[in-house]
Amino acid sequence: MIGTMKGWVAAAALALAVSGGVDAAQAAQERGAVTNLPIPRFVSMKASEGNVRRGPSLTHRIDWVYKRRDMPLEVTAEYGHWRRVRDRDGAGGWVHYSLLSGVRTVLVEQDMLELHSRPEDKAPVVAKLALGVIARLGECETDWCELTAGGYSGWAVKRAMWGVDPAELRE
Repeated sequence: MIGTMKGWVAAAALALAVSGGVDAAQAAQERGAVTNLPIPRFVSMKASEGNVRRGPSLTHRIDWVYKRRDMPLEVTAEYGHWRRVRDRDGAGGWVHYSLLSGVRTVLVEQDMLELHSRPEDKAPVVAKLALGVIARLGECETDWCELTAGGYSGWAVKRAMWGVDPAELRE
């Protein structure tokens, strides 16, 4: 019965998407078994240090330690209190959920990324961010996102950062 119900719900979501009720990608998006939040999704490191383990328990070996607070990470799976994450380089492992935050951040991937006063190429530049800077993510339009870093706030082109989906829109 449960398998039949899941199949029916998936079919209904797909039918709604095809009929124009919701975006097809949104209807097909996987949900976490623990949180029911979208998988994959972006989060950030809440702690200044976090062990990355081979598996979802304290008995699994620590492969490395993340040492940057606010670093954006992508959650790719959930198991109990554990989240499998990956970073910008594709490296990942299991991290305890208490080390993660829903606060959205991005990693600047373009040196001297210009922050504009408005989401337009010709808008005045208010600051420039160095390669590797972690910025807080605000509103996102189709090609632009609002960022805050080092006391500055402005709009940058979405393709120059990691930690936001290219199709993601945020208010």
